[in-house]
Order: sequence, then structure tokens, then C-alpha cells
Amino acid sequence: MAPDVVLLHGFTGSCRSFDFVSEALSRGGVTPIPVDLPGHGKRSGEIAASLFSLQSVFQSIAKASAVAPVSLVGYSMGGRLALQYAAAYPERVSRLVLESSSPGLDTDEERMKRREADASLAHRIRQGGVEAFVDEWEALPLFSSQTELPREIQETIRTNRLANSPRSLAAALEGFGTGSLPSLWGQIPTVTVPTLVLVGGLDAKFVEIGERMAGALPNARLTRFDSVGHAIHLEDPSGWIDAVIPFLLSG
Repeated sequence: MAPDVVLLHGFTGSCRSFDFVSEALSRGGVTPIPVDLPGHGKRSGEIAASLFSLQSVFQSIAKASAVAPVSLVGYSMGGRLALQYAAAYPERVSRLVLESSSPGLDTDEERMKRREADASLAHRIRQGGVEAFVDEWEALPLFSSQTELPREIQETIRTNRLANSPRSLAAALEGFGTGSLPSLWGQIPTVTVPTLVLVGGLDAKFVEIGERMAGALPNARLTRFDSVGHAIHLEDPSGWIDAVIPFLLSG
């Protein structure tokens, strides 16, 4: 029986974010289970404050698969949340793939500054609407390498982003943005689940974070994709598959 693999998307994404690799995962011998995190995808439009909490995210992950323990694959925000889940419930996770992710910010001061910045961004999202925000989001240097993707792929990604509600995106940013989540830097040495850390060589910030994180996790290895940026599964899907499937099926 093919093992279940729960896929957790990044901020502004949805379960559709993994469409570019889901079929290849299935052919490779695993069962992909993409999840819409609170406020995203089919859950866009949610605004109840209780939904935008770490515990609510944990419930979404736990409900995704009847199998336990389960493998988790998380991209960016999804990777942060997957790592939080593995730290909280190590017995429920068999393997962990963290793509362009982080354990959080080191200090209270850093987290406070990030919360302030996220609150300002959340206000702009609510006031300006989703299209203006997506324009701003896609212009970030973090995503500059995605301008090299085929036009139809860029349009698909943008369409999926625009389908999200501005109120829900703002609530997600405030509820489980990087500044709102507890730092795991001090805790990850106790996270012993086998972990694959993926970084894009053009994404210097997350290369540094990924190398540090892989060094701190006791059972992790790092794979670097030199010619791509933040979204490895979009920019090099075949390379992503070649790294991820053997890891998920090993052991």
C-alpha cells in the first residue's frame, strides 16, 4: 500500500500548489494528500479567529490522513507548520520534508518586529484587496527566479493566489505568520524524525537557514538545487521528485 504523504502549501497558496508534482508522486509510489490550510483555497473566506491558530493547523493536519504516523511535506509557511507539528507530536510523523522553510526567528525582539510588519501588511491586504497584494507579493525578490517559469505556469500560480480572500489571508498572516509562531531553534535538536531539508541555491537567505537547520536536526540531510530559488517544486519539479520520493520510501 502506498504511504500517505500530507502536502502543506505556502502563504497565498492552496492544495493546488502541488499540482505540478502530485501526479509524479503518485506514479512514484506514494499517496499525495494536499491540504488547504486555514484561510486558503477552499477554506478561503474563513474569518473566525479560532481557525487561525497553531492548534487549528494541527487539527487540519491530523484530519488529513487516517494513517499514523504520516509523512509531511511542507513548503515555506507549510514547512514551518510541518516542523511545529513534528515537534509537538513526534509520534504522529514518520518523515519530514522541509522546502525553503525555517524553525522561526531566534529572539523575542525579532518576533516582535516581524509581528509588527505582518500586522501592517495584513492591514494593507484588507484595505487594498487581494489583487493589489498579489502584485506586491509577486514583486518580492524572494520570487524573482519564478519570472523564468513558462508563462502558463506563472498565470496558474497567480490565478490560485487571486482566488484567496484578502480577509482570510490577513487573518492567516496574523494567526500563524513567522512572528506569531514560537521559535523552535532551541527545540529542534530533540526532533529525531528523519528529515530532508530542501533549499534553492538562488535563495541565499533560506540556504543559510536550511544549512543551519539541517545541522541542528539530529536526523536530517540537506539537498541544494543550485539553479532555482524559493519554490523548488515549481522551478525544478523533476529534481524535486528525484530527491523527495526516494527519501519518503526509504527506511
